[in-house]
This record gives sequence, C-alpha cells and structure tokens, in this order.
Amino acid sequence: MSKFKHLLAEFAGTAVLLCAVIGSGIMAEQLSQGNTAVALLANTLATVFILYVLIESLGPVSGAHFNPVVTLFMAWRDRWPWVLTWACVLAQLAGAACGAWLAHAMFGLDIVQWSSKVRSGPAQWLAEAVATGGLLSVILLAPTGRASGLVACYIGAAYWFTASTSFANPAAVFGRMMSNTFAGIQPADAPGFVLAQCAAGLLVAAGYTLLKKD
Repeated sequence: MSKFKHLLAEFAGTAVLLCAVIGSGIMAEQLSQGNTAVALLANTLATVFILYVLIESLGPVSGAHFNPVVTLFMAWRDRWPWVLTWACVLAQLAGAACGAWLAHAMFGLDIVQWSSKVRSGPAQWLAEAVATGGLLSVILLAPTGRASGLVACYIGAAYWFTASTSFANPAAVFGRMMSNTFAGIQPADAPGFVLAQCAAGLLVAAGYTLLKKD
C-alpha cells in the first residue's frame, strides 16, 4: 500500500503542478492585455505558491519529486528498486498530461492539443541545464525541513534569470508540449530541453560522487 500511495502522490502532485503552471499561464495571458512581463510574473507566482503547497503536503508521502530527473537522481543515490523508480517516472508523466488536460477543460479549450510555441537553441538548452542543476543542488543542500520554501523560491527566481523560464523537469516539458498556450513548448523542441535537463542531472551526480569521496 505504501508504494501505491507513493505513486499516487507523484501522479496527483505532478498533475496539480502542471495544471497550475498551464492554467495560470492561460489566465495571465487573458488578463495581461499583451504584456508578456506581467503574464510571466503571474505565472511565476502561481508556480511558486503551488510548489510550496505540494511539497509541504505530499513530501511526507513520496518525497514530492514531481520530476523524473529528481526521481532518477534520488533513486541512484538511495538505491531504490528500479521497478519503483520507473513506475514513479511513468506516474509523473501521466500526471503531467492529465494536469494539462484539466487546465484546458477549466478554460473551455480543446482538451487535446499540441503546442506550436518555439523554444529552442543553445542558449535555451544551456538555460535548462542551469535551471535543472540548480534545482538539484538546492534539494541536496537544503537543511532538513526547509526544502519546500527553498525549492519554490529557486524556481520562482529561475523563471526570470534563465532564458528558458526554467522548466527544469522532463515531466513539465511533456505536459507543456501538449498545451498550445502561454506555457507551451512545441514537441519538436522538447527533446533538446529533456537532454539538457538529463545532462545537468548527470553532472550533479558526478559532482556529488566526487564530494562524497572527500
């Protein structure tokens, strides 16, 4: 039962996270009258708030990863069974898709759609590596019981200091490529983001290994 609760928490948490990211982007775009900076600020605040709530509420159940790179890193570090690890990743991806569809349903949009928003190029890929590496570093360095606030604040800041607006999460890429809205990314650009995020995860894992030996 505990494994079921773990997977359910990761599915539900990722769904709510993506629903908030995409839904707030839709609302922000509708209300900002073409002011992209205001829309991004509104999108950022909603993301920060929901991240804090989700990590605080679901952290005791599953660790509140909502992110395949985080899950794979923690599974490698803590030697999880690989069956549980990949089941968790699948739950996150399924949750991301459901979160996108729920956001569309609430705003009366086509449930199933694909993004046409271009997000590509070396600068964007570097930004995703920086965003993801920073996220993992914050998680690793956060004092016990302080991760929720620190992670939420980091992601909020990274929305603004990274060129990609800090997806930092393959599940977020998966959900957002299914939404032709403010927060979307076209499917053709998704692999570049995911590869950059995974590369950052490997670099942090290498650094963690070296520091652990000292």
